[in-house]
Amino acid sequence: MVNRAKLNYVIDVGLGVSFFLVFITGLVKFPGLVQFFGISRGSLPSLQSSTLHDWSGVVMGLLVLIHLILHWKWIVCMTKSIFSKEKKCES
Repeated sequence: MVNRAKLNYVIDVGLGVSFFLVFITGLVKFPGLVQFFGISRGSLPSLQSSTLHDWSGVVMGLLVLIHLILHWKWIVCMTKSIFSKEKKCES
């Protein structure tokens, strides 16, 4: 059986890394920011950064989906407790 805490940790680290890659490559791809700093578009590896941006976004999306599936019971419980004030949820 998989240790749930370790699985959550691995998923959270993966989300953090993929978010960082998507954020940084998004800044590199953002035309207004590139112009603001006076960087020429030809000096940036646009194809590589675009591919890295796209694949990092796919990985991040999949990890978010897995994260939501793993925490679904807690999400439902919290939603019910917010609207009914009857049931306590475990963290």
